[in-house]
Amino acid sequence: MEFKKLIASLFVAFASISCSNAQKEAFSIEALTEKIVSIDGNQITFQEVLNQYKGKVVVMEVWASWCGDCVNAMPKIKELQSNNPDVSYLFISMDKTAYKWKDGIQKHQLKGDHYLALDGMKGTFGKAIDLDWIPRYIIIDKTGKIILYRAIETDFEKINTTLKSLK
Repeated sequence: MEFKKLIASLFVAFASISCSNAQKEAFSIEALTEKIVSIDGNQITFQEVLNQYKGKVVVMEVWASWCGDCVNAMPKIKELQSNNPDVSYLFISMDKTAYKWKDGIQKHQLKGDHYLALDGMKGTFGKAIDLDWIPRYIIIDKTGKIILYRAIETDFEKINTTLKSLK
């Protein structure tokens, strides 16, 4: 009987872990209603940002100027942009200050649309998108559906394959 309890407990634990990493097709209400800051300093909801991309494929990168893995992935994102010029690129920074964020954009010459999360990785927006690592990439199709919810800097092959499937 104890063996069955152990197996059941392991199954529940595995199912919980699997569900937390599950592919999502839409952002949560918490994420959509969270305000982020535009490059000109205005606050805008994440939903309002996404509305600007209707009918477009979007690669969203969540990053920070202080993140070594993010900086190391910059050549890959630039190559991705070069190979996929018809795709829109949305960058959301987890920097702690607007100064560091804007300095990072300029230093790394990031081409795309830029926003700053107000409360960093562990804040409301980060939690709402299940942020546990940066850089984090999310691909959204032309209909607004999330096609790839969780990719990191080692997943560029998966990112490229996903983008090719959307052409």
